[in-house]
Amino acid sequence: MRSRRLDEAQVERLYRQANAGRWHVPSSLFAEALQASVDRAIGAKAPARRELNRYLASLHVEDLALACACAAGDEAAWEHFIREQRSRLYRAADALARGGRARELADSLYAELYGLDNRGKGRQSLFRYFHGRSSLATWLRAVLAQRHVDRLRVERRLEPLPEEESTAAIASASTAPAPDPDRSRCLTAIRHALGQAVARLDPRDRLRLGCYYAQELTLAETGRLLLEHEATVSRQLARTRRAIREDVERQLRAEAGMSEPQIAQCFHSVMEDPGPLDVREMLDVGGERKESGPDRSS
Repeated sequence: MRSRRLDEAQVERLYRQANAGRWHVPSSLFAEALQASVDRAIGAKAPARRELNRYLASLHVEDLALACACAAGDEAAWEHFIREQRSRLYRAADALARGGRARELADSLYAELYGLDNRGKGRQSLFRYFHGRSSLATWLRAVLAQRHVDRLRVERRLEPLPEEESTAAIASASTAPAPDPDRSRCLTAIRHALGQAVARLDPRDRLRLGCYYAQELTLAETGRLLLEHEATVSRQLARTRRAIREDVERQLRAEAGMSEPQIAQCFHSVMEDPGPLDVREMLDVGGERKESGPDRSS
């Protein structure tokens, strides 16, 4: 049995309460999101009207409307989301892990939230998993924390467990880490694949990367240079990072003959110590740099 269907009066009341028209969310799309939330929470049973009304009253409907609009690709909604949530997400990332590694996860979430596939077509946004039962900020922190845990699990699976009296066990107990015999191969393969992936980018995407990562311009400064809103810059950078990683993984798989665990180990090794990898050289950026050392978080 299906759970109780929402009637038009309920949907209309919650639509107005959520101010969903601000983001041009169609009433039908908002109704689908509400129904999905009810189905997810209550399941197949048909709840009493009082129970249903109590559940609907508990929803963060404004956040749900914003998520619907962002998933549909509304530019104004996305810019509002970036403006309101980016600093909160970065603070949550810094709380998870200092040194920027968790912040990279925060950046990578934007591509998933926007919902582009590896060809930049179609839309399967991560927002479809947001049902309004918590605030959007709380849900984002939970997603980020889960991504962080998933990454740690992968890294730990890739680390072999040395036998108690083995040479590896003795080396791991010392302060100096044992050399990675595959590091040179990984670095060479990643460097080649990354260079190829960057070279295949659209010139505007390459320029945007160069401004932000090589010239160390802020999102706002990059946006002014490219005549884009800073939220658009953030979204496009996330899309480009995802495209580059997928291209690199494809090359390592098809051309270097690596398995999925080997690819993951390769990324892990290079992330721990990138060595002579020069992003400026790959992006073909000149030697001029900003002297003021801008704040990249703005």
